Amino acid sequence: MAYFDAASAAPLHPVARQALQASLDEGWADPARLYKEGRRARLLLDAAREAAAEAVGCRPDELSFTSSGTRAVHTGVAGALAGRRRAGRHLIVSAVEHSSVLHSAEAHEAEGGTVTQVAVDRAGRVTAASYAEALRPDTALACLQSANHEVGTAQPVAEVAEVCRAAGVPLLVDAAQSLGWGPVDGGWSLLAASAHKWGGPSGVGLLAVRKGVRFSVRGPVDERESGRAAGFENIPAIVAAAASLRAVRAEAAAEAVRLRELTERIRARVPRLVPDVEVVGDPVHRLPGIVTFSCLYVDGEALLHELDREGFSVSSGSSCTSSTLTPSHVLKAMGVLSEGNVRVSLPSATPKEDVERFLEVLPGAVAGVREKLGAPAPAAQVLPEEVVVDSLGKRCPIPVIELAKVFGDVPVGGTVRVLSDDEAARLDIPAWCEMRGQEYVGEEPADRGTAYLIRRVS
Repeated sequence: MAYFDAASAAPLHPVARQALQASLDEGWADPARLYKEGRRARLLLDAAREAAAEAVGCRPDELSFTSSGTRAVHTGVAGALAGRRRAGRHLIVSAVEHSSVLHSAEAHEAEGGTVTQVAVDRAGRVTAASYAEALRPDTALACLQSANHEVGTAQPVAEVAEVCRAAGVPLLVDAAQSLGWGPVDGGWSLLAASAHKWGGPSGVGLLAVRKGVRFSVRGPVDERESGRAAGFENIPAIVAAAASLRAVRAEAAAEAVRLRELTERIRARVPRLVPDVEVVGDPVHRLPGIVTFSCLYVDGEALLHELDREGFSVSSGSSCTSSTLTPSHVLKAMGVLSEGNVRVSLPSATPKEDVERFLEVLPGAVAGVREKLGAPAPAAQVLPEEVVVDSLGKRCPIPVIELAKVFGDVPVGGTVRVLSDDEAARLDIPAWCEMRGQEYVGEEPADRGTAYLIRRVS
């Protein structure tokens, strides 16, 4: 079985396993106590904090261990907003942030605050200028991920941090996906990360708050972890997290070169092996191990099951795999195809042979799903100037499949009107037009759902 979902959780690093087992015998006591067992536990906790702080690029007394990366984000956002309440209640986030940031933003709005979402380009990247434009006199905090968890696009954190610094606004960076590859450059103010993303144990997060950043803990204050993480520290897990972070950093430079070559191979060969595929994410500014693509006329859940049967564990942002039947907010913000979406995120030490076998298996898996769904073959006969496709009540990817079935029958200059009440169609039909070089005219209200108008130009 080839595990290709390291962006969700990386396999436990051997160093993490060794450190965890070793510290179980020494790190079980309360590190706040002065007796021998407590002092041993405190030594382990302090050493782990120093190692993690060195990897992050901050002082040990600026770093706290939390129960997860999500908890680190929630605590960081809430604490920074509360600490700067006098400055204002305006929060800036990018449209492609992890759900932990967006949920924090929703909670802030529910409490009366205001939020600005900064748009991204088709590669999923923001610009420093867009953050500068979003800044206001009452901005209390800005958030930006270092790299995207779904498409691998790296963000210009240093440039955005400089814009925020000039305005006197702290920047919180979600570094969960990138911290294992190296420190985050730039003058960030707060940073959050999660150990299970770099091969540490789950249940350990990091929150760094620079000295001088106004920060007020929300909720009951605990004497542990500078008051930012209540409860008894899980010292064995913390030790394993810090040890594995140091270990993966030592391997990062060489492993980045190797994984980048493998993902570039996937990016280049998938469009040649599988027709009607869009590879998404920035081709240059990206993490080494993530590559994402979307396949027209494919049910994402069905494709994931096919690949699982062939021995590959991958992830997807397709609405077809979602219980809400809405596409990934990341793909939606980018304006790219969402149906049949596949994210391949390679863990360290992935063999080249596994990638080659994946490329051998993928075309057949996609073709099999398309055949089951009745995806179109090239059509040749001419029908009226406008064809109406009624896809009401049908879900991703059926509206686009039905569009493609009739599109070849429409003469150049003719149009197809697709009626759909599926939210994913609003994203996928324009993306289909972009991929096929056809004109997306726009959408119009319909008696039921929405009418999407497409003009054939070639």
